[in-house]
Amino acid sequence: MLKILIPTLMLIPTIWATPAKWLWPTTLLHSLTIALASLTWLKNPLETGWSSLNLYMATDPLSTPLLVLTCWLLPLMILASQNHTASEPINRQRVFITLLTSLQIFLIMAFSATEIIMFYVMFEATLIPTLLLITRWGNQTERLNAGTYFLFYTLAGSLPLLVALLLLQNNAGTLSLLTLQYVSPFPLSTYADKLWWAACLLAFLVKMPLYGVHLWLPKAHVEAPIAGSMILAAVLLKLGGYGMMRVMLLLEPLTKELSYPFIIFALWGVIMTGSICLRQTDLKSLIAYSSVGHMGLIIAGILIQTPWGFTGALILMIAHGLTSSALFCLANTNYERTHSRTMVLARGLQVVLPLMTSWWFIASLANLALPPLPNLMGELMIISSLVNWSWWTLALTGAGTLITAGYSLYMFLMTQRGPLPAHVIALDPSHSREHLLISLHLLPLILLILNPALIWGWTA
Repeated sequence: MLKILIPTLMLIPTIWATPAKWLWPTTLLHSLTIALASLTWLKNPLETGWSSLNLYMATDPLSTPLLVLTCWLLPLMILASQNHTASEPINRQRVFITLLTSLQIFLIMAFSATEIIMFYVMFEATLIPTLLLITRWGNQTERLNAGTYFLFYTLAGSLPLLVALLLLQNNAGTLSLLTLQYVSPFPLSTYADKLWWAACLLAFLVKMPLYGVHLWLPKAHVEAPIAGSMILAAVLLKLGGYGMMRVMLLLEPLTKELSYPFIIFALWGVIMTGSICLRQTDLKSLIAYSSVGHMGLIIAGILIQTPWGFTGALILMIAHGLTSSALFCLANTNYERTHSRTMVLARGLQVVLPLMTSWWFIASLANLALPPLPNLMGELMIISSLVNWSWWTLALTGAGTLITAGYSLYMFLMTQRGPLPAHVIALDPSHSREHLLISLHLLPLILLILNPALIWGWTA
């Protein structure tokens, strides 16, 4: 565990001690080394499932894929941000990379915490760097508003969770994930117990986000710089799903009855956000709303609590993390050239940047869950477990997948095909840095086809 955490911590003095001209190459190489070293976590020899166990942290098949995704994303964010921060003073560039690194430290500690309170503290700590990234490096004037939304939605959701955890500590005598599974089930019968159940899940449902409490997400995504959008879409939303999977095991037997409205909201959200995507004019906003739709499927998969649902949710979380992060990078390469996120103003780019079009094509297909990509594995597992739970979900999930295919196609055609607008005169050619960035997103996605057991979680 420490062989990843200590190099990540040491990245911060490295950022501040490196000469200005070597800042980006050094941090990139350092973080890439950490990312490659983190792949060793995927080899899990222990029978109990827990490995690299120490007093406070451990990895198990559920947290390992998310930890590796977190480490993998830092070099990619550094690659993506290099161009648009190049004009800033060198100290601001250092602060920017420091924030990204601190975010990675908090996320590693959140995903590997064995104590739920430590998970909660790290879950909250990720707010601060993200908020600074959105409000300081965001593009438009709306960014302060977006930061406020982000902060208050998340805080309002997660304060009840703290109370719920303290109550649990009082009753069970422990908050360690290693021992909580052996605690005798609580007789959850009173009205207050139902409130406790809701408090335990609310923070994670806001973070995911569930349709209805999702309004902070499109705002935060649209206003954040590219690195902020990438880490939000790829890892921070997954904190919600991971937390839900962890506390789900304690909430029996209430979930069977109480989860109905949330499952309905989640599946209705898949259709609603898909329909919103079909009429978006703003490219980043479209990708952000599509994230809400995918998260709706994941929430439904976790709440029905079958091994298939859990596995599908984890696979879809990893696949969606890589896909939507790649889409944000592609949207950013368009934005850096045309300085507009409006799709009508920057279309027909296939003529100008033909190789970028092939990346757009692969990423759009991954977004609409093309077989045999992991996106499809996750969606199929969730949908089959939902249909097994109730026939009626077939109508909702079927319509949802149809609309997803529709808006993915719409996004690809609007940005790449059609006539080139007259005002687009001279565009920079695509750089090898950008091609490397997208290929490092899509390669893991394609390689996971060969060994999906790495991200199957507990059922592997």
